[in-house]
Amino acid sequence: MNNLEIIETIKMIQDQHLDIRTVTMGISLLDCADGDKKKALTKIYDKITRSAENLVKVGEDIEKEYCIPIINKRISVTPISLVAAASGENSYVDFAKTMDKAAIECGVNFIGGFSALVHKGCTQSDKVLISSIPEALACTERVCSSVNVATTKSGINMNAVRDMGEVIKKTAGLTADSGGFGCSKLVVFANVPEDNPFMAGAFHGVGEPERVINVGVSGPGTVKSAIEKVRGADFETLAETIKKTAFKITRMGQLVAKEASARLNVPFGIVDLSLAPTPAIGDSVAHILEEMGLEKTGAHGTTAALALLNDAVKKGGIMASSYVGGLSGAFIPVSEDAGMIDAVSCGALSIEKLEAMTCVCSVGLDMIVVPGDTDASTISAIIADEMAIGVINTKTTAVRVIPAPGKQVGEVVEFGGLLGSGPVMPVSKYDSSLFIKRGGRIPAPIHSLKN
Repeated sequence: MNNLEIIETIKMIQDQHLDIRTVTMGISLLDCADGDKKKALTKIYDKITRSAENLVKVGEDIEKEYCIPIINKRISVTPISLVAAASGENSYVDFAKTMDKAAIECGVNFIGGFSALVHKGCTQSDKVLISSIPEALACTERVCSSVNVATTKSGINMNAVRDMGEVIKKTAGLTADSGGFGCSKLVVFANVPEDNPFMAGAFHGVGEPERVINVGVSGPGTVKSAIEKVRGADFETLAETIKKTAFKITRMGQLVAKEASARLNVPFGIVDLSLAPTPAIGDSVAHILEEMGLEKTGAHGTTAALALLNDAVKKGGIMASSYVGGLSGAFIPVSEDAGMIDAVSCGALSIEKLEAMTCVCSVGLDMIVVPGDTDASTISAIIADEMAIGVINTKTTAVRVIPAPGKQVGEVVEFGGLLGSGPVMPVSKYDSSLFIKRGGRIPAPIHSLKN
């Protein structure tokens, strides 16, 4: 990089909200399984605190030395449904409490991995974990949970989809005093990646090493600032500008990842080059789309604009690092994005339009607040629609939906911090319960006869 590029990067950090969104240490807990629950909990706590004892300090040291903001330091662990199975317990809440205690001791803001992979069916341990989610998220501060209910090769486990609608409703009820906040720490996935550093969906996959460092970068404000300079230019120029900016953002992430890996003596895994927004003004994916020429996100043309953005970000990022993974692309959460919040509030953006946008972006229906009286079958149907998009299109999709207790359409739920505030969005008034009650598994799609 020449001097002008260095100065430009400094400006990105100072004025355009460029940051490392998270440095996440993945930790395998497979060797912590034990038939004695107390022994298993001790092993889990000891391994997490021993492995990540220096994670926060190293992150802070890198911040000071390179003047690069690192917003979050996090931990992901092996799905607890695998680790806790040997215990034979009928509740895994104590496992969640142990994870929470370890996260607090290490000083990280979140720990992910209270998870299960049930895309083709549930083991007894999976069932126990899923039934434990509401209480686990209600009684812990930093634990995040995820359940993978579908893959392109397996189809959609509709029994699990049905159950997750009930779980989300129960979680919202148990955290009603905070607007259903527990649901903000719970994600339902299709085609879940095993190296995702972003919460609430992070867990340490079984194909991962003993420990690993994964980094998530961000920079919606930086991308918006770059394309402001080519306002009115054609789409090729627009795409090239985004690619070049994504390259610089990802190189910074690669630098931090390598430094953290060396200092912690932990292998470097991947850089996730997702554009992850925050509620701060100037740090919005929606505002990028509007800078492209849309009056409001949600207007006709929004899906095409997002497709261009997502593709250009990936093309630029893949040139900057040989190890790109996780989710990678553009997040479109509502409550965490000032532009999305504004678009919903003025009526430009609906759940249906968001669903269409998820066909071309990284994740799915993220941080969507719906009325508290939305029934479980409707939530399950929303999940099923999003899982179908992921399965048919061979991509990761997810649902993080919050039925806010006592809230109706038009009201706003405040979550604070990076989670921001969520306007309550309307859902269809028509019933889906008979569809959801069918149960079973929607078969995997055929791929050899595409038209």
